[in-house]
Amino acid sequence: MANKEATVAELTDSFRNSNAIVLTEYRGLTVAQLKTLRQSISEHASYAVVKNTLTKIAANEAGISSFDEQLVGPSAIAFVHGDTVAVAKALRDFSRANPLLVVKGGYFDGAALSATEVGKLADLESREVLLAKLAGAFKASLFGAAYMFNAPLAQAVRTVDALRAKKESAGE
Repeated sequence: MANKEATVAELTDSFRNSNAIVLTEYRGLTVAQLKTLRQSISEHASYAVVKNTLTKIAANEAGISSFDEQLVGPSAIAFVHGDTVAVAKALRDFSRANPLLVVKGGYFDGAALSATEVGKLADLESREVLLAKLAGAFKASLFGAAYMFNAPLAQAVRTVDALRAKKESAGE
C-alpha cells in the first residue's frame, strides 16, 4: 500500500510540475521502440508507462480530470518539462513511423487537449524558429525606423545643397 501511495505522490508531482502532459496508448510497441521514443523526447520530457487507476488518482489530486475517460488500455504519459511543441512533433513523427503509438489527448496551459489539438501543437514552429522570426521582425523594424529618422535629415541636406548651388549659379 505504501508503494502505491508513493507512486501516486510521484505522479501527482509530475502532473503539477509539467508544462504539458500528453497521454498515449502504446499497445503493441516493443521495449526497443519505447526506448527509442523515450530518447527522442528526453531533452524536453519524460515518458512513463503508468497504471491507469493510480494515474487517475494522481491526475485528480493535481486538479486534472480530463483523462478520466481516456485511461483505458496500456497507457503511457509524456510529462513535458521543456518545449511542448518539440515533444508534440517528436510524438507525431514517432507515431507516423510506428502507428501502434496512439496519442489519446493532452493537457496544456490549464486546458484539456484532444488528440487532434495535440497534433495541431505539433504543426506549430519550434520556439527557436519563432524567436528567430521575432528577432528578424525587430531588426527590420529598426532598419525601417533608422531610415525614417535619416530620411528628413537627408532631405534637408539635399535642399540646402540645392539652395547653395542655386546661389552660386545666381552669383556668377
